[in-house]
Amino acid sequence: MDQDEYDRMAAVEETLWWYRALHRIQQQRLAALRLAPASHILDAGCGTGGLLRFLRQQMPELVFHGLEFNTEAARMAQAKAGLAVTEGSVNAMPFGDAAFDAIVSDDVLCHAGVDEAAALAEFRRCLKPGGRLLLNLPAYAWMNSPHDIHVHNARRYTKRQAVERLARAGFVIEAAGYWNSLLFPLMLLHRMSVGKMQTASDVRPLAPWLNTALFSIVRQEEWLNRCGLGLPFGGSVWLQAKRS
Repeated sequence: MDQDEYDRMAAVEETLWWYRALHRIQQQRLAALRLAPASHILDAGCGTGGLLRFLRQQMPELVFHGLEFNTEAARMAQAKAGLAVTEGSVNAMPFGDAAFDAIVSDDVLCHAGVDEAAALAEFRRCLKPGGRLLLNLPAYAWMNSPHDIHVHNARRYTKRQAVERLARAGFVIEAAGYWNSLLFPLMLLHRMSVGKMQTASDVRPLAPWLNTALFSIVRQEEWLNRCGLGLPFGGSVWLQAKRS
């Protein structure tokens, strides 16, 4: 992404409802894996470090690593998370084979600068046998908007498409679905109206009351999912896969 987008991310990723919800969800999915203490976890495409910081605070028994392509963002992430962040590309990751017990990657595979097949092959190479991959991806190509242009998204996925990509790369799919479902109608309305004309990405501060309300709705969705009432659509696709 352009540097101004990284600056926007760094400024809001600990307070904006979207990042807070995504960080909670990935932490819960990682915790559900019940990894042994001192397992090594990579955040591949860690941006400015918000997820790394959150995971390190919530799961201090695990060893976290970051990988980021942008030099300044890697520096920000290292300062924010308080751990070493490696500069490099997911297309050719600067790590040895079978280095990690799990890899988390949020909204990275969709970027214009990412070679999808190469990145998935690298994720598989760098995972230990039986290691897990946790992905988050933007949903539906028809939801493409100026936001995607500003953050250099080149691809959006259905659940089926994402599952097919990972299976083709040699992963065993353990679970997949959509989230940000309750807010999806509002997201669609925004994208089809004022979102068509916006001159910046969706990454920006919101009025406190609105930010709180949106986060509360996502928390309600978490409860529905725990009850097995997840909806078959949403603003994002999530996947959990295993290296065989």
